This record gives sequence, structure tokens and C-alpha cells, in this order.
Amino acid sequence: MSLYEVECIAIYIKMEDKEQRNMTLKDFLNQGDRFAANAGAQLVEVHEGYARAEMTVTREHLNAGGVCQGGALFTLADLALAAVMNSHGRLTLSIESTISFLSSAVEGDLLTAEAVETRSHHKIPYLEVKVRNQCGELVCAFTALGYCKDKDLGVG
Repeated sequence: MSLYEVECIAIYIKMEDKEQRNMTLKDFLNQGDRFAANAGAQLVEVHEGYARAEMTVTREHLNAGGVCQGGALFTLADLALAAVMNSHGRLTLSIESTISFLSSAVEGDLLTAEAVETRSHHKIPYLEVKVRNQCGELVCAFTALGYCKDKDLGVG
């Protein structure tokens, strides 16, 4: 690799970092969490200690029993969780998650995951996510522990 190519890569990385710093956390996660995006999950509201994500159940989300597959529900809840965990600007990763499936979701349901920081802690936050359908019925409950790293997330 030539010195010119190295310099071009360095300039590109600096440009990416600058663009990333100008992004909101919501945009950063909606664009960066490709798995959630491919599942149809999207953040619609994020502020410190709170996030809301939505997903419409499609045919692709259904299991052999004809209801929404648990992994799709987990993905939706996890996206909202990621937004809340990182809403303080520090890189925070989930270290433990538990989900309880309380009722089924079917094709066409609009699911909303609301995540809240139940206990804000400088290293190990505790969070809860409730996923409800368009009628307000509780579909699943999700709890998690996070681990805050000593690293700035690098978004606006």
C-alpha cells in the first residue's frame, strides 16, 4: 500500500468519525444495527433513560406455529435496550438479558418496545423493556444488565 493510499484511508476515517459525531444516537443505531434493520425494527424515540422502537410483524417473522418468532421479539426489545443503555454517551453493552413471552403476536401486529433505565449506575445499569401490540396488550417483558465501558460512544 502506498503512502497516498494510507493518507486517503486516514482522511476517510476522519470524515466517517466527523459524520458519526453529527449523528443522533437514534440515527446511529438505526443505520448501524443492520440485524435489527433487516428484521424491520426501528427506533422512533430516544432520550436519556428512555427509548421506543417499533416493528410490524410480517410473514418473515412467523414461526412454524404461525406466530411471531421469539428471536424477532428479542431483536426489537434489544434495539430499544441498546438505545437506552447508550443514551448517556458511553459505550454500553448488554451482559445479561432475560425475556418472558406473555402472549403471541401475529402477522400485521404493530409492536412497540418501550425501554427504561430502572437503575442508572456508572458501570452496571439495569433496564426493563415492555413490548406491546397495537391494542396495548403486553406481548413480552425483557430485563437486562449492561456494562459501561470507559469509551465515548462518539455520536452527537
